[in-house]
Amino acid sequence: MTITTSRLQHGEGRFFDKNMASAVTPIREPEIKYTQIFINNEFVNSVSGKTFPVINPSTAKVIVQVQEGDKADVDKAVKAAQAAFQFGSKWRNLDASERGELLYKLSSLIERDRRYIASLETLDNGKPFKDAYDVDLTLSIKCLRYYAGWADKVSGKTIPLDGQHFCYTRHEPVGVCGQIIPWNFPLLMMMWKICPALACGNVIVLKPAEQTPLNALYVAALCKEAGFPPGVINVVPGYGPTAGAAISNHPDVDKVAFTGSTEVGQIVMEAAAKTNLKRVTLELGGKSPNVIFADADLDQAAEASHQALFFNMGQCCCAGSRTYVQEEIYEQFKKKLVDRAKNRKVGDPFDVQSESGPQVDLDQFNKVMALIESGIKDGATLECGGKRKGDKGYFIEPTVFSGVKEDMQIGREEIFGPVQQIIKFKTIDEVIEKANTTFYGLAAAIFTTDINKVLTYSAKVKAGTVWVNTYNILNCQSPFGGFKMSGIGRELGEYGLQQYTEVKSVIIKTPTKL
Repeated sequence: MTITTSRLQHGEGRFFDKNMASAVTPIREPEIKYTQIFINNEFVNSVSGKTFPVINPSTAKVIVQVQEGDKADVDKAVKAAQAAFQFGSKWRNLDASERGELLYKLSSLIERDRRYIASLETLDNGKPFKDAYDVDLTLSIKCLRYYAGWADKVSGKTIPLDGQHFCYTRHEPVGVCGQIIPWNFPLLMMMWKICPALACGNVIVLKPAEQTPLNALYVAALCKEAGFPPGVINVVPGYGPTAGAAISNHPDVDKVAFTGSTEVGQIVMEAAAKTNLKRVTLELGGKSPNVIFADADLDQAAEASHQALFFNMGQCCCAGSRTYVQEEIYEQFKKKLVDRAKNRKVGDPFDVQSESGPQVDLDQFNKVMALIESGIKDGATLECGGKRKGDKGYFIEPTVFSGVKEDMQIGREEIFGPVQQIIKFKTIDEVIEKANTTFYGLAAAIFTTDINKVLTYSAKVKAGTVWVNTYNILNCQSPFGGFKMSGIGRELGEYGLQQYTEVKSVIIKTPTKL
């Protein structure tokens, strides 16, 4: 039995919507409206008075100084959140359907300001405007509306018990949720965190990445405009070892959700365990295997494999960074990948023709360049790229290595940059074993027209998501998360709601057996 694949349409393999940014003019110098900490529906300066710079990765120049939150500011935010969560508060007295209405109103405000928000994302993150507009904004709006619909549908069960008893369960909000988001998809990761939490009735203290705090602060202002009560959503920009650690270690934070590196995720989990055993959701790193069989539609598989790695400058936790190619087509497929990488347009992210912008900051740029050097040193073949592009900003040429082995540094470590590794394999059993030889387990993909290969691979590969003849298809309806050291828990879909509720059993003595 065979399965067919369709030709790649615009955005296939990059979770695009059909809404094209090419008809929208970006704002090259968007006004920076908010640079303070957002607590209790007000923008305030940090307790310490300190600020930190936000850098434009396209120019390496400072955009603006933002107030730097630390433990004292997190304490203030947690107190505001606790007050908003008290019984009798405006937030706790809202009907569930009203929570949904607030989420929907926020989605409409973001849609209203879509061009500005996408431009702000491009300015401080460096991603191409068309990706920010088409991908990040589209999926953020959809995520808000999806969970707006769930707000009044979070319900328990009635359970038959032995004897004269009646049992029902309540799904109650966890409480104060600390949320620490990454810099690669600043707006979208904020939505992944706040939407299910708010739908379930929780309150939030959120720390955006220090590289990309601007949209989180702007959305905080939109939350106030939408009508969220004071203290429900608080945003504290700052650094991980200070503000992030204060959230993870806070005894009055009931749950922490973190997206970022596995190493930092371990620190967050340890802090949660040592304090109040707060609930933890972790979405961490990956080294995802992308397997191409000889019977695949090679043109479609090549474009999807290219986007699987190079989308967002390779700065995706689920990037298809280990490209396994069956030996019969290895040379042919390698040429397709190399030719496509050489033709990828890297440049000004405000130019809608650009496919890639810069890496997010100097640290990330240096890390990627060091890993490229390690690949050359370890004996992999550099097929193209490998150098800095231009003389300003943090741009790197699209880079492809062939002849990669799993024991090479680039074969086992998450690069988080525009560096594709191609590895040869013979049989399905061999490639499944190779795919699973990693500490990670976030995503995987297979390209084939053979349904038997699909069923075998998808059953045996250890990954939270398996894509078949496509890549990077992420929707708010389907859960996302990892096996092994790629994380704990799931985000999105109905599964995402489970991370933000506590289940309470209520057992009642009855006069007769019901």
